[in-house]
Amino acid sequence: MNYVDGFVAAVPTRNKEIYIHHARAAAEVFKEHGALRVVECWGDDVPQGELTSFPMAVKCQEDETVVFSWILWPSREVRDQGMARVMEDPRLTPEVNPMPFDGKRLIYGGFAMVVDE
Repeated sequence: MNYVDGFVAAVPTRNKEIYIHHARAAAEVFKEHGALRVVECWGDDVPQGELTSFPMAVKCQEDETVVFSWILWPSREVRDQGMARVMEDPRLTPEVNPMPFDGKRLIYGGFAMVVDE
């Protein structure tokens, strides 16, 4: 079954177009290294919680928007190999494609799919 990498970040709202450019460039690299699909979602209805929430998880500030993203891979094995190559790809270095958000507040993880209907 497919494998998914998921991401949540707080992006300065003023950087929306810069973020989209960054994400498109990164998506090209991920797909060249085995990803099937890269999806980037700009927060539109992301409420602040009382105990937990997306904004709380990434310490979202008033001038930021929560972004939710995922990468679909054919398998964990392809993801592990592809991600290693992605991390070494010079097109994703900070000098070439800097992250337009605070990477220290990015949350991410790999997920084995258990239902896909």
